[in-house]
Amino acid sequence: MQSPARQTRIVKIGSLTLGAGQPIVVQSMCATKTADVETTTAQANQLAAAGAGIVRVAVDTPRDCQALVEIRHRTTANLSVDLQESYRLAADVAPHVDKIRYNPGHLYHYERERTWQDKVRFLVDVAGQHDCALRVGVNCGSVDPAQQEKYGANDPLQPMLASALEHCELLDKLGFTRYCVSLKDSDPANVVEVNRRFAAARPDVPLHLGVTEAGMPPEGISKTRAAFEPLLADGIGDTLRVSLTVPVGRKHEEVAAGRQILADVAAGRFLAGTTKLDRLNIISCPSCSRVENEAFVELAERVREVTRYAADYPVTIAVMGCRVNGPGETDHADLGLWCGPNSVHLKRGGMPLGAFSFDEVLVRLKAELDAIIADQAGSR
Repeated sequence: MQSPARQTRIVKIGSLTLGAGQPIVVQSMCATKTADVETTTAQANQLAAAGAGIVRVAVDTPRDCQALVEIRHRTTANLSVDLQESYRLAADVAPHVDKIRYNPGHLYHYERERTWQDKVRFLVDVAGQHDCALRVGVNCGSVDPAQQEKYGANDPLQPMLASALEHCELLDKLGFTRYCVSLKDSDPANVVEVNRRFAAARPDVPLHLGVTEAGMPPEGISKTRAAFEPLLADGIGDTLRVSLTVPVGRKHEEVAAGRQILADVAAGRFLAGTTKLDRLNIISCPSCSRVENEAFVELAERVREVTRYAADYPVTIAVMGCRVNGPGETDHADLGLWCGPNSVHLKRGGMPLGAFSFDEVLVRLKAELDAIIADQAGSR
């Protein structure tokens, strides 16, 4: 049984409105290089045609910003821009997008002498001048270091929650209420718990739902269902994204999966199994424009194939495609692969094992996995 949606405040994003019981908006993200105007425009239009109410693009450089000007002229999609380290790029892109997403944890990476509060004030000024909404995007792989230090490891969700709440408090104090929040983790159970906590603390703020690094279909869709179904059943969630590791040409599958989950929940069909990740768990980031080597998606698929024999063992393997959340996610996994432009960095329990070619890393990965399985067997 689905509960009525929370009656949050209204947040306008381009041609649509989030919150206050409005229909839940499905969104997706371009996997093309933003500087490539032709392919990024084509993908934005493809995603919009598939039913994405919001299409996100990543901006890392002035060249990306210049391309975004032309992309805006060529698409009617509601555009959200994903800022990374350089929050100042917001001033260049705000005239051409409908929403700006920033990560509180990343505000520390650029102009370290400035406080995060000053940086948020800058973003608020820019968004206000150019009719943009904001998303406070908290991610388990890149949590605010001050919050992590404050709360330690006893409750991994509390630093995420505290970070989101303090940003909401500042935005409200600045008189800017046109924002939504996301709290994403690669564990569906954590996504359910942290979003429930936030919804209880701030029932007025619209929530964007997502399982970060959900992985490849069909497993990635199953993990996402495990998080979305209980939240949607509680009336929590105003927009959502299914983050899948798929080739560029298949990004529309994210939209189809999101729409199907919404339809199933609305019809009372709850198809997810347990959210407890007590077997082999492969987490991999969604293909996006920040992937540093297009072979990343193929690598994730090969990792899945060569590790199938370990399906019943409680081992987490992270396969990451870029520098944004790669270090954090691979540190937290039993085995982590961080795919760079020319090699793959391999870690075991957060400890670096070296950089390998794409073929070499699979051999070493299997050896390390066998050692972990032997250790588990010996400890029983």
